[in-house]
Amino acid sequence: MTNTDERQRDFTLTWTLAASRPEVFRAWTDPDRLDWFYNPDQPMPSDSIELDLRVGGVWRQRMVIDEDTEYFTGGVYREIVQDERLVFSWGATDGWPALDPRDLDASPLVTLVLSELGDRTEMTLHVEVPASLPDDGVPGWWTMAEGGWRDTVDRLEAKLEGVATGI
Repeated sequence: MTNTDERQRDFTLTWTLAASRPEVFRAWTDPDRLDWFYNPDQPMPSDSIELDLRVGGVWRQRMVIDEDTEYFTGGVYREIVQDERLVFSWGATDGWPALDPRDLDASPLVTLVLSELGDRTEMTLHVEVPASLPDDGVPGWWTMAEGGWRDTVDRLEAKLEGVATGI
């Protein structure tokens, strides 16, 4: 899905993954399995991934985009339904997008839904931009955010395909 409406404040992306719902859920919630989130063209950051899987818990990891750009990202969990659904305010206190733990509603909200499709999983990722982001800031934000999510989760898809085929 590509956003063409400058007034639109959300987007939804869907993948069919070669893994069970529990495997996909663990890929999102086990720090030892979150390596797919990193940019493969850059060195692996030395910081450990922080992940406290509970409502109100924080997920935080350093992203290295290129030799000039790196930042923390992650989120604060708002809802967790084992193997089915994750909802989190996306961002980091000193990262991108900016996240204020005292005002989680001011951060983008990500909802991840996992649906069983036989031995595969349909994963739907929905990102909603908060009303506090001015309308004139939304169009430029979409290109970066939507493309970034698509590229990042495509890496998860490739990793799960490799696991399924034994690569």
